[in-house]
Amino acid sequence: MTITVLPEIPTGADELSVWPASTTPLPHGGLAVGGVPLGEIADRFDTPAYVLDEGEVRGRCRTYRDAFPDADVLYAAKAFLSRAMVRWVSEEGLGLDVCSAGELELAVTAGFPAERIVLHGNAKAPRDLEAALRLGVGRIVIDGPSEIARIAAAVGPEGRQKVMVRVVPGVSAGGHDKIRTGTDDQKFGLSLTDGGAQHAIARILGQPQLELTGLHCHIGSQISDVKPYLVALRRMVGLMARVRDAHGVVLPELDMGGGHAVAYRPGDPALDLTALARRMRAELVAGCAAAGLAVPRLAVEPGRAVVGPAGVVLYRVLAVKRTGATVFVAVDGGMSDNPRPALYGVRYAPRLIGRTATAPPCTATVVGRHCEAGDVLAADVQLPGDVHPGDLLAVPVAGAYQLSMASGYNLVGRPAVIGVHGGTARLLVRRETLDDFRKRDVGA
Repeated sequence: MTITVLPEIPTGADELSVWPASTTPLPHGGLAVGGVPLGEIADRFDTPAYVLDEGEVRGRCRTYRDAFPDADVLYAAKAFLSRAMVRWVSEEGLGLDVCSAGELELAVTAGFPAERIVLHGNAKAPRDLEAALRLGVGRIVIDGPSEIARIAAAVGPEGRQKVMVRVVPGVSAGGHDKIRTGTDDQKFGLSLTDGGAQHAIARILGQPQLELTGLHCHIGSQISDVKPYLVALRRMVGLMARVRDAHGVVLPELDMGGGHAVAYRPGDPALDLTALARRMRAELVAGCAAAGLAVPRLAVEPGRAVVGPAGVVLYRVLAVKRTGATVFVAVDGGMSDNPRPALYGVRYAPRLIGRTATAPPCTATVVGRHCEAGDVLAADVQLPGDVHPGDLLAVPVAGAYQLSMASGYNLVGRPAVIGVHGGTARLLVRRETLDDFRKRDVGA
């Protein structure tokens, strides 16, 4: 699908600050992303639909490579994964971290080298470990003591698997309680405080089938401040020094995870990537010098920060209802394609596109079509007062943790993903249909 884009219309920079860099205003209230008008995408591919800007994804991969030239940048597949995404990430020189056999198999069958993949997970199923060992995954991150013997046994007496240990550094950071993973009151990792991490390291070093390459930590998500990363890094370097002193082993790798915040609405805080890279490197070099350690190879794991701002989701308005002082704008999607507002209370900035509004703005709540009172996509947002059924709404920063967390609630079906680049739109992931649901239901 190749489009001749209409003339660009000037607009305030702040209005589009959280949209892909390729976004351009068009006449009559339209917007184009990747050179393709969003209204034409909705007409051709139906709604709801995710639009993913390939150029934005690639640009953000390159930004990370430039910011961390001497580190490994691993894209966090849980944010969003597809065959096209695998190709883009691979071609831009990033590694990959996955959380399941499903993510791992998709990546490898799409051509991603298994040795550049790290497998995470607090409760790895037998099929996860079987796939990792069969395909030759680069690293397995050990998350609990029971995994040590399980992985060693699965490797067998003649094999050897590189592993890391996920450490809980006792640092609280993140945009919501449910996405803070650096403290002892959650399910991930081994505690630095109670000695669990140290005990696991000693056990791993005693397993000839396991090669401990380094430590891993991930302190949370949507973190906009550099300081928690520096605190965590300092504690990780301290643990590496204690491992050296106790076991005579100098670990060559340190993975500091991801969780880098992006702005979902104009004015929201975002992590300064340049400052993060500069200060983490300085802290790592200084800390290792003070401890007499060789500087380990650093790794980071951005997911949301790579793909989140590259995505836009399109909805069609189905109904407008005024109840008391509240205007409800109901669309043809909802919590089945974006559960994040219900889970974490996140806020989005939907925008009417495809026509010029004639009425002054009103405060509205955009809700989904599902049979749940909590099915709210965007509360108390500004929309034109004449919004009506048939209108098209676009929501930016929709690339991460939407399709990857989508469900089949009410048997509505997950939306399609449309890739855009250089004026061309193509289907990347097809829409889930009623026929898909029927075929899966094999009972009588």
